[in-house]
Amino acid sequence: MFADTVFIVHASREELHVTPEVYDAMAALALAEYPLEACGLMAGAPGSNAITRFFPCRNIDQSARIYTIDPKDHLRAERTAEDAGLEIRGVMHSHTHTEAYPSPTDVAAAPDPEWHYLIVTLKREKPEMRTYRIQAGGITEVTLDNQG
Repeated sequence: MFADTVFIVHASREELHVTPEVYDAMAALALAEYPLEACGLMAGAPGSNAITRFFPCRNIDQSARIYTIDPKDHLRAERTAEDAGLEIRGVMHSHTHTEAYPSPTDVAAAPDPEWHYLIVTLKREKPEMRTYRIQAGGITEVTLDNQG
């Protein structure tokens, strides 16, 4: 009934803190994978809103419109993060020609309501990023802080 409907929720006061190194790595991956969508997993301390590690992943869809993280890359990232005392806190992917806002496909595919969903848009000259929580079909924008 609501499969193609995207619900917007007001922006929250929540912040996602991303180290400058992680921010730069995500922008670089988006540019390197263009014209395809890039994707990767973000890790930080369990339960935190601080992203300290980024795991680039292969988009097995090899598409400019959708992405699916390679299950092998996902498992590798989870194991490596766990070994370092971290956990996967969210996913990053790029939009090659549209704004950094979750599409209906992004909302339908969001696997974990506790994750952050960071989107890099390549619509303009320089990559731009925005991040969201996606819970029960609702989208809440989260403030992105990349000052470390």
